[in-house]
Parts: sequence; structure tokens; C-alpha cells
Amino acid sequence: MMGAMSEPIIDPPPFVLTRPDRSGPLVFSSPHSGRHYPQSLMQASRLDSLSIRLSEDAYVDELIGSAPGQGIGLICATYGRAYVDLNRAANELDPGMFDEAFAPVQGAGAARIAAGLGTIAKIVAEGREIYDRKLSLAEAAGRISQVHQPYHQALSGLLDQALDQHGHALLIDWHSMPSASIAKAGCDFVLGDRYGSACSPVLTRLVDQTLTGMGFAVARNVPYAGGYTTEHYGRPMDGVHALQIEINRALYLDETQILPGPGFLPLQRALARLIQVMGQTDWALVLGQGRRALA
Repeated sequence: MMGAMSEPIIDPPPFVLTRPDRSGPLVFSSPHSGRHYPQSLMQASRLDSLSIRLSEDAYVDELIGSAPGQGIGLICATYGRAYVDLNRAANELDPGMFDEAFAPVQGAGAARIAAGLGTIAKIVAEGREIYDRKLSLAEAAGRISQVHQPYHQALSGLLDQALDQHGHALLIDWHSMPSASIAKAGCDFVLGDRYGSACSPVLTRLVDQTLTGMGFAVARNVPYAGGYTTEHYGRPMDGVHALQIEINRALYLDETQILPGPGFLPLQRALARLIQVMGQTDWALVLGQGRRALA
């Protein structure tokens, strides 16, 4: 993990961090709910102020706002995903977007870049291109150093603290998904644990059972198995567990106007119940049982 938290160097700061009065092993992150789009981005973009938000996990930070009351640290992005994507590695850049040549990354990041969804995204949802000009590497470097790096330093610090204090840390990375993307699946939530590699199965199972017990339809790993955050931080053998939760936007959002819909408050209350269950779980006991079951 990265080192100690750094002080934000831009206005507004790159993230909002809410620490609970009592700190448990759980950490919540919302990397795509940021709603600030700097003027420099809008001047370089061909999109209007509504279209630029199409990839945003709108209001997810508010849906999970009860977390600190359950002893859960909560870190939420401030800047929009179209400005810089915090659920990507810092080097997932598309050479075709820039006016200077450099070697492309390989591996998992290459597929995300090819889809137009690198650290500096080429498109928003529905395949709409963001820019009407090439960017400079200096622009990308500024966004990464001022937003991406401080966010991940802070997130790493929260997980390190939980690991030191409790012997384990559990990261829940919260997202929302366009209803059209899971129309065939017909699910309300998708739980992504990288097909079991990013966290203990007891964490995924507890979240699954709690949501289905409230009447929601839950899928696992398809079509969202977990992005960079889940892959990077999820190391259950080292005591760090990471689970991505995707929420169907049709449950709570007017997807056309990107405004809270009539389902917002009911979903917020339902998630508060899930968060309470997670916050009150004896994770040392539960994870220990999970290890014995796998032995």
C-alpha cells in the first residue's frame, strides 16, 4: 500500500473523508460519485454539463452516508469520473488521446483503455466522446498528482489503520450501474469479488444474503467482477478483503436528468440496514470461521 495520507493541494479537495468516532475494520469508498467538473475540463470537452455526468455514480455517496455512524470510515471522490477515474491505475492512459508519444500499458488495464475508460477517460456512458482536442501529458499528470494519488494515499491509510488495529481490513467499493447494462440480467445489485480472489467468501455471502433477504435480486461478478480498486487492494491472504457493490441506477435515479428518483429514500433506508448488519458483525469471528471452512 501507499504511505501516509497527504494534504489536499487543490480546491475543492480531491475527496471527502469521514472518520467515525469508533473505528472498526470496515472501510467504504465511493470513487465515482464526485460531482465537480473543473472549468478546464469543460473548455476541452465537446459535452454539455449534463452529458459529462453520464458515467458518474450519482449520489452513491449519499446512499451510503450512514456508514460512519456504524464505525465505518467513508471516503468519497469530489471530482467527476470524466476528469480522472479513481478506479483505475495511475498509468492506464490511452496514447491516442495525447499529443506526446508513450508506450501503452499491458495487462488488465489495456482492456479498460481500449474501451475508452482509462484513468483519463476518452468517453462517458453511451460511448459519447469527451474531448474535441488532444490532451497534453502535463494535463493528465496534474489530475493524477492532485486527485488520484491523494485519494489512494488516504484510502491506503484507512486500510493500514484498520489492519493494524483489528488484524484485518474490509473494503467495500460502492458503485452504480446503468440500468440498460444489466437489463438482461434483471438484477438490483452485482457483487464483484474478482471471482473469489479479492475477499473471503463469507463477506460476499453475508452481503448477498442480507440484500436478498430484503427482496433484492443479486448477481455475482457478471457483468462487473470488480475494477482496479478491488483487484489492487483485495489480498485476503494478507488480511485485506475487498468487495465491489454495483447498484442498479433504476432503483433510485432519474437516469435522464441525473437526479434522485422516488426510490432514493427507500433504497437509502435499505442500505442503512445492510450497513448496520455489516457494522455490527464480529468480523474476527466470521473471518476465522471462513478460514476454517476453507482449510
